[in-house]
Amino acid sequence: MASRLHSSILGAQMLFVAFGALVLVPILTGLDPNVALFTAGLGTLVFQLVTKRSVPIFLASSFAFIPAIMHGNATWGIAGTMSGLIAAGVFYMLLSGLVAWRGSAFLHNLLPAVVVGPVIMVIGLSLAPVGVFMALGKTGDGSLQLVDADIALTVSMITLLVTVCAAVFAKGMLRLIPILLGLVVGYLLSMGFGIVNFDAVGQAAWFAVPSFTAPEFNLEAILFILPIAIAPAVEHIGDIIAIGNVAGKDYLKTPGLKRTLLGDGLATSVAGMLGGPPNTTYSEVTGAVALTKSFNPVIMTWAAVFAILLAFSGKTGAVLATIPVPVMGGIMTLLFGTIAAIGLNTLVKDGSDLSEPRNMVIVSLTLVFGIGGMQFGIGEFTLKGIALSAILAIILNQVLPKTPVAD
Repeated sequence: MASRLHSSILGAQMLFVAFGALVLVPILTGLDPNVALFTAGLGTLVFQLVTKRSVPIFLASSFAFIPAIMHGNATWGIAGTMSGLIAAGVFYMLLSGLVAWRGSAFLHNLLPAVVVGPVIMVIGLSLAPVGVFMALGKTGDGSLQLVDADIALTVSMITLLVTVCAAVFAKGMLRLIPILLGLVVGYLLSMGFGIVNFDAVGQAAWFAVPSFTAPEFNLEAILFILPIAIAPAVEHIGDIIAIGNVAGKDYLKTPGLKRTLLGDGLATSVAGMLGGPPNTTYSEVTGAVALTKSFNPVIMTWAAVFAILLAFSGKTGAVLATIPVPVMGGIMTLLFGTIAAIGLNTLVKDGSDLSEPRNMVIVSLTLVFGIGGMQFGIGEFTLKGIALSAILAIILNQVLPKTPVAD
């Protein structure tokens, strides 16, 4: 009994660590935060089922899909966008099958750092204007001023400062929750400026079923979102290696990459079927595991259960909806830059020589096509942005010779 109580408390702590990043994605993309909480919990349980509850890891909302979901919701609606996210999960499942058939080495040949690195950079940098606009108190497209510019800049920059200080200078558990700390401080500051409206919180029910959304098949959404799954699929491998190093086990062998990819894919597709964001392994939780030495996967089961229970409170979503735009903008200016930095670090850690013409061409065109707005149209279908850059990087990596061509 005491052991179960201890595990449940640690599980609540793990959810607390993941909470800020978990709810950030649905808030930014227009999805329901309660649905995101539910699908994070359910996705973690699905992952545990597939991996026989052998990996102490928590799955929740993926940042990599933020621009795709924002564009998808505006273009095809949430239901159409969900079909693309389900397809992303199926892509992981196919990769799982290929790993089972060919081994994991082929993934590194198909998706080396010179492909994945610049694609991740495009994901972060393409969102930079959205973060800046919101930090200035505007809508994500900059078309409408929602909060006074001076107040917005004060709130967003203090929020940013707190988040940065927590990430760089904080010790122990506080260092693992910089986003959550930034949200809390920014929120309290916003209350002081009178830009928080609590009307919806008072009207919300304590118990309410999350607003699940059934998917609608949309081929254009699927073709647009599918290539974006490349980057988080590769990051998944890094996360599994990281948690293995923390726990002192080789999870690439047991339960095996084929099972972890399958679990992630199923969790992502299940989330898409209910209107939630794609799931991914959370590095914040890995850090918490390392700090607390809590290697028992049962702890993540408790975290998943608490996430599901919290999803059925109408107050949860109502409170999250009151977070002012400048608070989100302050955090996003760091977050989106961090995503781009991860892409750059992918190239640095791999030792990719960007003075080599082949690598220079792949990285340069991937960045310019992805960020610059290049697009190709085939009938009503348009390929652009992250999807175009991902496909371009893969093709260039396959067709360009890896050694200098003799004269």
